[in-house]
Amino acid sequence: MPTTHATAHAKAGMIARLNHPDYDRWAAQVRNTGGCRQPIHLRGKVDHYDRATGQLLHRYTTKHEPDGILRVPCKTRRASRCPACAETYRADTYHLIRAGLVGGKGVPDTVTTHPTLFVTLTAPSFGAVHARQEKNSKVRPCHARRNAATCPHGRVMSCTARHSKDDPRLGEPLCPDCYDYTGSVLFNALAPLLWKRFADSVRRHLAKLGGLLLKELRHHLTLSFAKVAEYQRRGVVHFHAIIRLDGHGGPDAPPPPWATADALTQAIQHAAKAVSAKAPAYADQPERVLRWGDQLDIRPITLNGDLTDQAVAGYIAKYATKAAECVGTLDRRINPLDNLDAYNLRDHARRLITTCQRLGAEPDLAELRLANWAHMLGFRGHFSTRSRHYSTTLGDIRTDRETHARDNDITTGRLPLFDEDTVLVISEWKYAGKGYAVGDQLLVAAITGTSLPEIPGSRP
Repeated sequence: MPTTHATAHAKAGMIARLNHPDYDRWAAQVRNTGGCRQPIHLRGKVDHYDRATGQLLHRYTTKHEPDGILRVPCKTRRASRCPACAETYRADTYHLIRAGLVGGKGVPDTVTTHPTLFVTLTAPSFGAVHARQEKNSKVRPCHARRNAATCPHGRVMSCTARHSKDDPRLGEPLCPDCYDYTGSVLFNALAPLLWKRFADSVRRHLAKLGGLLLKELRHHLTLSFAKVAEYQRRGVVHFHAIIRLDGHGGPDAPPPPWATADALTQAIQHAAKAVSAKAPAYADQPERVLRWGDQLDIRPITLNGDLTDQAVAGYIAKYATKAAECVGTLDRRINPLDNLDAYNLRDHARRLITTCQRLGAEPDLAELRLANWAHMLGFRGHFSTRSRHYSTTLGDIRTDRETHARDNDITTGRLPLFDEDTVLVISEWKYAGKGYAVGDQLLVAAITGTSLPEIPGSRP
């Protein structure tokens, strides 16, 4: 393969960085970011003053750093943007989830005795799509129909293929013109509201089972949960949730005797069928009612067995770093003026995006902000959320890690030991960009052992 100008430029930049006198310090910054692919550049200083005398005790400034900047991790959760920072987010989420199942990080280990279920809420069907069908570990035909009907667009609604796991047709409609793209987008937009109403309905049903008024329930029982949204290949979200019953105030107290796993299961089954959300009428289209799909999975979480605390925590954490990329869309906001032809989008993803943009222009649907969330195919909620009493917080986990790193720097002499009560710290920082030059990217990949992003224009 001939060497292009972009590749030659990258190699020249790599050689210049290697031969620079401050290379060792630059490499140390790279390691300190944990291999972040798009580190944030900061320019500024930190001063430590004696509160009593005003004397400057210590100053850190980026003037003496390579390129005059300090590189810090971007801390994104998206694995498609930065695998290194997403892995940190995944690990933090894993420990947060698992602490709510077995205790730790401020949660008592008695929480293992509380009724806890793993629940999956799915979306309804918006049309037949190619799917991988398995039974008894054998792959079955996708949509085998002996006398398959022909749709109004002339397509036979049948597929006899036995799809592999990486088949690009998975999630694609058998007939794109028959597929309900409007319903798919509106369901994604209203999914957060459906979840809220579902949780409220579970509480109401539990209060009924306990012979309590809803306003009295919180004095006897706390519904704790942690959930994550996952995109199916067809482009709609479904929720995986850990739902736990605690006593008054959270995990420190056991739930009342009547609040059993069976009672929680009954409340979940009732709520999944009972709740709905209405999409407003627009143009010549009537108001539309959306509900959860018929597929509802409820399983107990155990310390031993098929569904252990480690398995559930790992499952939730994995999807906390993903978004709609599996559908073939982009991982950034789409500007209305963007030329979608310039991106390598699947036809199904393109239709979902254009549906978001079309509906986003409808005044009656303005509050759904569909055009702003076209890259998420209409979904505008938080991907990973938890109730207040479920476990610790990601902020607390990050603070613990930062405290450990600071204590280590003080122990090794990288930072001075000051009495926080007698020292005034003044910081001044300015944003100075992000990422690496193409030549530096080659070195970062070698130093950290991470994958190398494609260099623009590097292919002839």
